Amino acid sequence: MSGFWGVCPAVSCRSPREQRPPGVHQTNLIHQATSGLNHSVCSRTESLTRQQWLFLWNLNMEATGTDEVEKIKSKFMSAWHNMKYSWVLKTKTYFSRNSPVFLLGKCYHFKTEESGELSTDGSSFDNINTEISGNVEEFRKDFISRIWLTYREEFPQIKGSALTTDCGWGCTLRTGQMLLAQGLMLHFLGRAWVWPEALDMESCDWESWTSSRVRKLTASLEASLTAERDPKVLARPPARRDRDVTDGRNEVYHRKIISWFGDSPLAAFGLHQLIEYGKKSGKMAGDWYGPAVVAHILRKAVEEARDPELQGVTVYVAQDCTVYSSDVIDRQSSLVTGTKAVIILVPVRLGGERTNTDYLEFVKGILSLEYCVGIIGGKPKQSYYFAGFQDDSLIYMDPHYCQSFVDVSIKDFPLESFHCPSPKKMSFKKMDPSCTIGFYCRTVQDFEKASEEITKMLKSSSKEKYPLFTFVKGHSRDYDFTSSPLHEENDLFSEDEKKRLKRFSTEEFVLL
Repeated sequence: MSGFWGVCPAVSCRSPREQRPPGVHQTNLIHQATSGLNHSVCSRTESLTRQQWLFLWNLNMEATGTDEVEKIKSKFMSAWHNMKYSWVLKTKTYFSRNSPVFLLGKCYHFKTEESGELSTDGSSFDNINTEISGNVEEFRKDFISRIWLTYREEFPQIKGSALTTDCGWGCTLRTGQMLLAQGLMLHFLGRAWVWPEALDMESCDWESWTSSRVRKLTASLEASLTAERDPKVLARPPARRDRDVTDGRNEVYHRKIISWFGDSPLAAFGLHQLIEYGKKSGKMAGDWYGPAVVAHILRKAVEEARDPELQGVTVYVAQDCTVYSSDVIDRQSSLVTGTKAVIILVPVRLGGERTNTDYLEFVKGILSLEYCVGIIGGKPKQSYYFAGFQDDSLIYMDPHYCQSFVDVSIKDFPLESFHCPSPKKMSFKKMDPSCTIGFYCRTVQDFEKASEEITKMLKSSSKEKYPLFTFVKGHSRDYDFTSSPLHEENDLFSEDEKKRLKRFSTEEFVLL
């Protein structure tokens, strides 16, 4: 696994011929515009700029209907993002052998036995019970097992729009989905579960892959001039080996969790449903969404989910950086379904215009907790799902690469494109201050323990007069999170919530 130190790039599981930007009605112009990409994709400075792509796109807009314009625009955006992010996926991610790596509460040491034991800097983690486990293989298997949700294209049209892709605007919704997916994985599979086929995810030769990709990209552009692409179903994975009953059950839940995030109107936490709930807060398909707004959308989506399997989970969103303990416990205790597990989402700001580095140790401490389900955050104009760290760098999954729609209603639908083979890292200093932190607590006792641990962490890590957020006993005065299914559709968010969401919308950064 020596090659892992230049971490294998994230691989798109879609066929290159199924990734094509929108058609333009001048074949020779397309050929001229794309013929030089064979080399330039591997060189950021020589690749087509966004303005050049938009110039090509604008050539025929006057002769095209409104719906067709939107479709072509969406396809160009998909092509642009894949060109833009292909160099990012190609770059290697390096991990130090001299520092531990934390991933959603688990700690991995990459040093060999001969190198001696490792110790963490500072006292932030002295009182945190983490599972010290394994090596590079174990870390890689754990990371790949997390659910990766990215931009998709060619999915069913979003209600009220002509959009068939979220490319360019849906990244925060995708990172929110990843956080919720991790919470559901803890609930149904447990933190120790790993995907048995994780290490079967292969790296690829990016030089040859990219060159082949560009040739097929050009061909698909030209082919689109004469006919629409026939719908295709991605090839099914090879037959699975026999597994015992437990593995079989886990695989059922693995697929079921992914299916809840499918890009179709029927998926409980799919993009289509999240956008419908976003409309209640004034958001439309194509708008940008901030981390706090997404937290409230996820809460409402879980609240309205009708799948019996989901009745044992609820979501609580902290109000004004305050978690009201009695409100959380009330959500966990239901006369109808009994005790529920709760996913707690806390929208916070880690500074003013820029992230305050004094919060670094706290963020590290949060990501070292096994009941942490990650952070919806990013850097300015880009949302990432933060799942771990090494030293002062955050480990994340990137939702910006556009992949083909996968029909999750098909039996044995392919899973590969929902798992990322390559972790990415960025400096904490580059993190945008707006983010949402997530925790999972299976029982009331788990919540009480978590609140005590996090409160201690908040006090020890804060150099400010006031902590980043607080746990308060009792109920909130404006508690109105238990809306009944009998309420009218337009009343899914209370008036206080709507005001709060509008305030969040004006405070958060614009995401592309």
